Amino acid sequence: MPVHINEFYECDNPACRLRFPGTAGQPRWNRCPVCRSSIHLVATVENNTERNKQIDIQQPWMIEILLDNIRSAWNVGSIFRTSDGTGVQKIYLCGITPSPENTRVSKTALGSEVNVPWEKFNNGVNLASSLKTKGYVLWALEDLPFAQPLFQIKSDWINSPIVLIVGNEVSGVDPGIIEICNKVISIPMLGKKQSYNVAVAYGIAVSFLLYRQSVSHGSRKMFPSI
Repeated sequence: MPVHINEFYECDNPACRLRFPGTAGQPRWNRCPVCRSSIHLVATVENNTERNKQIDIQQPWMIEILLDNIRSAWNVGSIFRTSDGTGVQKIYLCGITPSPENTRVSKTALGSEVNVPWEKFNNGVNLASSLKTKGYVLWALEDLPFAQPLFQIKSDWINSPIVLIVGNEVSGVDPGIIEICNKVISIPMLGKKQSYNVAVAYGIAVSFLLYRQSVSHGSRKMFPSI
């Protein structure tokens, strides 16, 4: 398997002592990036860039994602990485949502955009309607008064193919999509801000749904202590 070498350096200046990561063989790591003093290598870590899946779930994980007018390429790239890690089957990029053809998306996705199939659509409402006609269950992640708290969701959806819909960072999910959704879910919060970053919120939601699906089917490979 391909091996990637990560190195960690420390600044020789007693007033600085910055510790930071670098990459083996890169000439840029000859000086401290803060004070420009000399540096020395303190640790080396080898990481396999290709690994087999560490776990299997007993039943197919039937979930796809619809990103409705996500503005930030960084958020889209982060969502691709989370989708790869949670075994999402496909991502639909709707409206102004940038695709992995955007270098900022691919930079943040770190190769996960190659592992997760994706497709681009101009109109999220039309796509959502078409998916529902095909038998998908549509769930929107949105903080609305009638939304069901994520952690109170029952397991009656387990055997249904789900499309989890995440909306614009400011405007949220298109009202036309909300109207045809089977369920709207929200994430309970304790702080004064009433929303998470969209990529963070997505990560919370899809990870919890994967947990519920796995445990409901009796899997102990992923959550052995539960």
